[in-house]
Amino acid sequence: MERTLINALSASVGNTVLVQGFVSVRRDQGKLVFFDIRDRSGSVQGVVLPKSAAMEAAKEVRPEWVVSVEGKVNKRPEKNINEKVQNGDIELEILALTVLSKAKELPFELGVETNLDTYFDYMPYTLRSERAKRVFKVQETIIASFREALKKEQFTEFQAPVLVGADAEGGAAAFPVEYYYDQKAYLATSPQLYKQVMVGVYERAFATPKVFRAEKHSTSRHLPEYTSLDFEMGFIKDHTDVMRVLEHMVRHVVAEVGAVHGVEAPRIPAAIPVLKLREAQKILNVSEEPDLEPEHERAICEWAKKEHDSDFVFITHYPVSKRPFYTYEDENDPGYTKSFDLLFRGLEVTTGGQRIHDHDLLLERIHGRGLKAENFSFYLQTFKYGMPPHGGSATGLERFTARLLELANVKEATLFPRDLNRIDSLLSTDES
Repeated sequence: MERTLINALSASVGNTVLVQGFVSVRRDQGKLVFFDIRDRSGSVQGVVLPKSAAMEAAKEVRPEWVVSVEGKVNKRPEKNINEKVQNGDIELEILALTVLSKAKELPFELGVETNLDTYFDYMPYTLRSERAKRVFKVQETIIASFREALKKEQFTEFQAPVLVGADAEGGAAAFPVEYYYDQKAYLATSPQLYKQVMVGVYERAFATPKVFRAEKHSTSRHLPEYTSLDFEMGFIKDHTDVMRVLEHMVRHVVAEVGAVHGVEAPRIPAAIPVLKLREAQKILNVSEEPDLEPEHERAICEWAKKEHDSDFVFITHYPVSKRPFYTYEDENDPGYTKSFDLLFRGLEVTTGGQRIHDHDLLLERIHGRGLKAENFSFYLQTFKYGMPPHGGSATGLERFTARLLELANVKEATLFPRDLNRIDSLLSTDES
């Protein structure tokens, strides 16, 4: 008999079907045994009647066992229909049951609340919970709708390298890698330099790479490995053209997530409010530092929500010294850049801006930062051979997911998170 997916069972009322999946719950009620069985498409309640041939096998089955069952799809009596759950109007009468795989003793019931370390320690198991599955299905939709939004704007996707010869940010801590012929390579801190090269190829390019930062942070907002939603575009007027495309993308993403997953959409007014860094600091009555502190990001987002009914706010014009060497200085505001961050519910989720497209000025900036021009010779070829005014942005997928779902820790929006103390398993400090 061919397998029927659980979400198709309602079309098979009165028929005998083959269902295969995991046992989520086992309940004994008198002489009856009830199972909630799940597969990739959903869940259904099954029941084994006292005289069923399946009863002997059913006696030993426990949660997370993998089973194959033959059963008859029956309509539930009107009084037992539960319209709030999938397949709440049907029940699977189990006629035959085969165990495909037994689960060992479970560490705890799936879906119960645990501390984060316990959740991560048992991640191959805890990812099966409905809450975790929902988080990463939402994340899948974010990536898909990011691609869709940019394709509509005639962007071309490319695959950015992970092994690079130099740090694109010109200062961000990078993970070194032993390379051929006793040379050092690094895990990419950004696809930035390659995005710019691809502007010279396609004018508009985007990528969704893994990127790596070796800073020793231990916070609820930092990750040493994350996914970056990056795009770069040529023939721009200035950074505001990039902000326009980013805003269009964000609107599309949150609309798609809402439509597909029923997530309440964040507040976005007709135009996301824009403040220069100094303006934001004046509103908050704080000193003019080169960046916002986390508590300032939260406070200015509260201001944007109150004053503009917006969960998002753009902060622009960061100091030249604070931004990477390739960032364009505003000729009308010397010392400050045509750059921006997008804050979302109290957290910076995106950074971007206009880039320098003049070869000689780039070379000057590289030297001015104390960097070695020869480390960027491959990248600099792009500008030797002509480049249009261009810019782009990078959005942290995990941060965006966490704020969209209002998760307290960005690691909750990260499949298999790495941090100072963990690569899958906790790192041992025992030197014996």
